[in-house]
Amino acid sequence: MKNLSAKQECFIKLILLSLIFLFILAEFLLALTPPVSRDALIHHLAIPKLWLVHGGFYETPWAGFSYYPMNLSLLYLVPLYFGNDIIPNFIHLSFGLGTAVLLYSYLNKRCGQFAGLLGALMFISLPTILRTATTAYVDVGLVFFTTLSVLSYVYWRDTEYQSNGWLLVSAIAMGLALGTKYSALPVWFFLTLAIVFVYARETGRQWPALQYGFLFFVISLMVFSPWLIKNAILTGNPLYPLLKSFFGDGGINVEGVYSAMSGDAGGSMFKTRQWFWGESVWETLLIPLRFFLQGQDHNPRYFDGVLNPVLLFIAPFAFINKTLKTEKLLFLCFAAFVILLAFFMDQHRIRYILPAVPFVIILAVLGFVNLFNWMMEKQKPLQKIYLAAFILMVVVMIGFNAVYAKNYFAKIAPMGYILKKESRHQFIARYDGSYPAVRYINEHTRADAKIRLILLAGRGYHLDRPYDDDASFGMEVIRKFVSFSKDEIAFQKYLRSLGCTHLLVRYELMRQFLTDNYSPEEIGRFSEQFSKTVEIPFYDGHYAVFRIKAGS
Repeated sequence: MKNLSAKQECFIKLILLSLIFLFILAEFLLALTPPVSRDALIHHLAIPKLWLVHGGFYETPWAGFSYYPMNLSLLYLVPLYFGNDIIPNFIHLSFGLGTAVLLYSYLNKRCGQFAGLLGALMFISLPTILRTATTAYVDVGLVFFTTLSVLSYVYWRDTEYQSNGWLLVSAIAMGLALGTKYSALPVWFFLTLAIVFVYARETGRQWPALQYGFLFFVISLMVFSPWLIKNAILTGNPLYPLLKSFFGDGGINVEGVYSAMSGDAGGSMFKTRQWFWGESVWETLLIPLRFFLQGQDHNPRYFDGVLNPVLLFIAPFAFINKTLKTEKLLFLCFAAFVILLAFFMDQHRIRYILPAVPFVIILAVLGFVNLFNWMMEKQKPLQKIYLAAFILMVVVMIGFNAVYAKNYFAKIAPMGYILKKESRHQFIARYDGSYPAVRYINEHTRADAKIRLILLAGRGYHLDRPYDDDASFGMEVIRKFVSFSKDEIAFQKYLRSLGCTHLLVRYELMRQFLTDNYSPEEIGRFSEQFSKTVEIPFYDGHYAVFRIKAGS
């Protein structure tokens, strides 16, 4: 940094290091809690646990997401085997810390230690990273691998394309990203084309450019291929449930799939957002910017996540000088590409643009450095005013993240559990309304009991018994119950066909579903048949456990 004394630089670095430590400490404490987040309970931990319960790989056709690549879930499988579901949180958090290290390393090389520490702090404190990295998801793992891939390519370019080891690292990292989440597919194609284009442009050698691009593509594909082979064997579609129009419509349309890839591009996002939330065409078109400005947790209209608005306003200042021009353009194009792809997804979620975030942060840090250096060249009176504004901007940015962290920490309230003032059961029950019913099943049913979930949206991780569901989350089961209730024998035959000993039902939703879709006469007939074949050992007003009577 220009015109700073060694003492001033040391003081600033100490502040940045202290802030990084505090945010990491908060994330460490949050990660010490049992899993309660939605995707962990239905997917990232639930599917590996089902494999363990069944003694090996177990296909779950009712869960379209179980056909996604699952590199991180394989990592989670190891601690789950030993009965520990806290370590998966730390595995995921380690990818967040690793990404912060990657940003520090790059920015330190380009602009010095101050820039490196600022980039690491901006990433590790970002609200959506703090929330996502502290639970057993996969999104931050994807961010780590894509960031490693892109930066390794940049380092290969730094060697004037002589050290091919960096290209190998880039390709392997991209293959691991592909094996983490399908969201890496378009990133893979983007970086392959970027390698070919930039190499040919800078060296004038087109044939080697194509060779290097092909090498990158093939190595990544080889690392990714086990998941493609698995899906091809199970479904005939290596990218199941994507590309249904090409491989056949046997797939399931699941949340977070690119419309064009899934073959369900007929719906209009403009009409959908107008119907649900009354948004105008212009509001929908501005979603790529609104990701940074209007994010809210657990609110699908506002993208179920929070970024930092300051990033959007500072990143453009990275371009006020011509240093690192090609790299900055690469990062800008990469980030814009990822954000625009997320714009065209079936649902708009901030976690779908996370691979772009490290590169937006790099541009923002370069913008801060450019602004600071420009200010330090000014005369004293103006310099002090500019510096005050600069410091205020940094404080506002970090303060925004700190306020979010404080509120989120208070919401999760991990200290009661960590200090043994709250049991594991009590902590989970605070966030998962079905847990008392789940606990009843775990403690009061035989080890060979088999559970059918109805209207639980697949949340079965905490069950210690084998369970099953369907793509409609039980609505189709209820429909068939009502349909077969005209005949007692047919009703009992269908009930036996479910192959379960117990039903775990969100009872209030089942009653609402019946009221909304059937006449009182049909509901009465269903209730009569149901009462003949099941008994209710547990009911808490919201969730019920039904035990199927012997002989039914």
